Amino acid sequence: MKTNRLIVGLIFAIFFVLSFLTNILGPLVPDIISDFKVSLAMAAVLPFAFFIAYGAVAIPAGFLVERWGEKRLMVVSFLAATAGGLSFALHPTYEVAVISLFVMGSGMAALQVAINPLLRVAGGAEHFAFFSTFAQLVFGAASFLSPLVYSYLVNGLSAHGAAPGGIVGLLWRLTPPALPWISIYWLFALGTAVMALFIALLKLPKVERTAEESAGTLAMYGTLMRNPLVWTYFLCIVAYVGCEQGTADWMSQFLYRYHGYDPHQTGASAVSNYWGLMTVGCLLGMLLLKFFDSRRVLIGFALGALLMLTLGLFGPARVALFAFPAIGFFASVMWPTVVSLALNSVPSHHGPFAGILCSGIMGGALVPLLIGKLGDLFGLRTGMLVLYVTFGVVLSIGFWARPLINNALVK
Repeated sequence: MKTNRLIVGLIFAIFFVLSFLTNILGPLVPDIISDFKVSLAMAAVLPFAFFIAYGAVAIPAGFLVERWGEKRLMVVSFLAATAGGLSFALHPTYEVAVISLFVMGSGMAALQVAINPLLRVAGGAEHFAFFSTFAQLVFGAASFLSPLVYSYLVNGLSAHGAAPGGIVGLLWRLTPPALPWISIYWLFALGTAVMALFIALLKLPKVERTAEESAGTLAMYGTLMRNPLVWTYFLCIVAYVGCEQGTADWMSQFLYRYHGYDPHQTGASAVSNYWGLMTVGCLLGMLLLKFFDSRRVLIGFALGALLMLTLGLFGPARVALFAFPAIGFFASVMWPTVVSLALNSVPSHHGPFAGILCSGIMGGALVPLLIGKLGDLFGLRTGMLVLYVTFGVVLSIGFWARPLINNALVK
């Protein structure tokens, strides 16, 4: 099958935008707390609103993509993200932020459901694994860049003197002087609107799904939900995404509160390095998975993440500044490994099962909120001890998982 390079490139661009929007929330937390005068728990409601949308939208989006097709769903998803970003940029209040982030999260959840089968068709089924891995690298690259863009915009808009030129100058005219970080939402609105228009004008290939790839029927979901193993892996996905986002969302605030690091510079850089190291770890993980059983790789990386978490929470300032980003390196293999172990542990209905697993991304809503609530009561360091539990759940998979198919190894 001939690869449609334009469509594959489009999907990589979608992954980039999706990641850029999703993983900017961590660097914004100190600004949200300071400018909106909210508690840790109230600040955590914002990522909660974004990620809870995955739990609400992922499975319904699977049915919608079969009724509407990928193109229509992607256009609607990007328009929803545009509406969310624009509403907050125009009315930067805490209440509007909660609603807009839920709308944006719903759009991003639907996009995830739409683009994976399209990538298989456009890139060719025989190349799907390669392109999926490359898409994860694009996702990581965008997560690395978004905090740097945030830092650049905030510093540029906060500088005293004459009005800046270029894109910063335009944002200077649109953004409240007291809230320079709001400028990032103007970029979100512009980027998602351009993507919606481009996709609307593009001719996309028809996606033909096999029975295993389809969203499935309600009866299939009923069968899966009566299987305790399905619920176990769903909770493991909740735990993993909770680890990933709980670390990213609270890292900058922790470094500011306990070590006095500037969130606009050092804090944003730490979050950027977290995602950058996750990309590097993904490359190493791909190599290790060719030589070692995926469960053993998962155990090793989970232990490394727990060690870095300990150094970050209890080490001195310089050690914490290194250790928190290093958690990203060790978290890198967790998502693909847990998902592959899950799908390889059931004999059928992999399409509906993937939808259930995708809804587990709501862990990115629950865990940061729990950390914030405990942080208000007992201090942020105590709140972040929750990450020992979630990383511990991921670690346990390496000991009890019994997949029907193991990962292929180099002989």
